[in-house]
Amino acid sequence: MKELYVQERALGFDILLTIAPTWHGKIIGALSSAAKRAVMNSCASLSRAVLVFLPTLILVSLCPAQTYTVTDLGTLRGGSSSGAKAINAGGEITGYAFDSNDTVSDVFLYNNSTMTDLGTLGGTSGIGNGINLSGQVAGYSTIASGTYRAFLSSGGKLIDIGDLGGGSAVAYALNDAGQVVGSAVTTDGSNHPFLYSSGQMTDLGTLGSRDSGEWNTATGINKFGVVVGTSYDPHGNFFGFIWRNGTMTKMGTLGGAWSQGYAVNNKNQITGVAYTANGSAHAYLATGGVLKDLGTISGPNSTTWGFGINDAGLVVGQSTFQSTYHAFVYSGGKMKDLNKMIPVGSGWVLLAANAVNNAGQIVGEGLHNGKQHGFLLTPQ
Repeated sequence: MKELYVQERALGFDILLTIAPTWHGKIIGALSSAAKRAVMNSCASLSRAVLVFLPTLILVSLCPAQTYTVTDLGTLRGGSSSGAKAINAGGEITGYAFDSNDTVSDVFLYNNSTMTDLGTLGGTSGIGNGINLSGQVAGYSTIASGTYRAFLSSGGKLIDIGDLGGGSAVAYALNDAGQVVGSAVTTDGSNHPFLYSSGQMTDLGTLGSRDSGEWNTATGINKFGVVVGTSYDPHGNFFGFIWRNGTMTKMGTLGGAWSQGYAVNNKNQITGVAYTANGSAHAYLATGGVLKDLGTISGPNSTTWGFGINDAGLVVGQSTFQSTYHAFVYSGGKMKDLNKMIPVGSGWVLLAANAVNNAGQIVGEGLHNGKQHGFLLTPQ
C-alpha cells in the first residue's frame, strides 16, 4: 500500500521603549511583587503582557521566550533509529524503533523514561501512529507474509482489527473512546477510509474516487467522532475531507488545486497541507471550514505540512526546502523553527514534529549526533 505525502506562541521578552533602554530595569524594579506574579501568571494564556506607563508610553513584555528541553527516546535493544508519532494527555508516546540488527522495526510504548517493545503482528515492520488516554495504541504492522494490517493494542498486545474485504489495512489515529481510523482495501481493490468502533469496521466512502490506485484515507479523529483525511474526487484531484454523522464533506484549498487533512482537535479545528495559487504547498489551520495559510519558515517557495494540533490550536509539523527538513510549531500567529527553541549545542536537528498534546509536549523525529531518534520536547 502506498502512502501519499502530497504527510506558546513564543512569549517574547520583547521591550518596546520610546525612551532609553536603561529605564527598563528601573521599570521592572518598580513593579510590586504581586504585579510581577500577575503578569507572569498571565503568560500561560496571553501571547503578550503589556504594561502602559504614562505620561511616556512604554510597552514592556515580561513573558520569557518559549523554549523546550529535549528528551532522546532511544531505540530498542541497541538499534540505530526510532521515531515518535503520537503522544497522549498523560505524556505516553508511541512510534517505531529498530532492533540491534536494524532488520526489524517494532511498535513501542514510551512512559516514565522507559521504552517498551510491543512487537509486530508477526512481520518485520510495525509502527504506532496513535495513542489514547488509556494507553491503547493504534497503527499498522506487517504479518509474516509481508501484508500490512491495522491493529489496536489491548493489554500490551497488538490485535488485528480487520479490513474492508481486500485483505489489508493501516491505522493512523484513535480517540479516547478507542475509535480507530485509517485506510483499508475493499473487495474491488480500492483504498477507502474507515472508522473502527465497537469491534466493527465501517467504510466511510470517498469523494467520488474512481481509480483503485488512488489513496483515500482517514488520518485523524477527535472525541466527538469527527474524522478527517484525504480523498480523491471523480476528476482525479485529492482534497481534505471532514466526516461526521455519516456525511463526508470536501474541504477547500489555499487557492490551488489540492489539499489534505491530517489532524483534528476537539474544537473541530483541522490542520494539514493545501496548495496555494502559485503551486506551493503550505500547512493550514482550518476553523469553521475556512483554511488559514500558516506560511513557511524557509521562504515562500518552501513546503510545510501540519501534522498535529492540540485543543489550543497549536500546530506542529515539518518544513522542507532544498532537501533540508526542520520541525516547526505554529502559535500566536507565527510559524517557528523548533531547532531555534532548544538548547544550543544539544546535538539535535529536529526534522519533523508529528504530534502535540494539550500540555504543549511535542514528539517527532530528528537527528541526534547524526542518528535518527524519536524525541520529546517539554515546554519550559
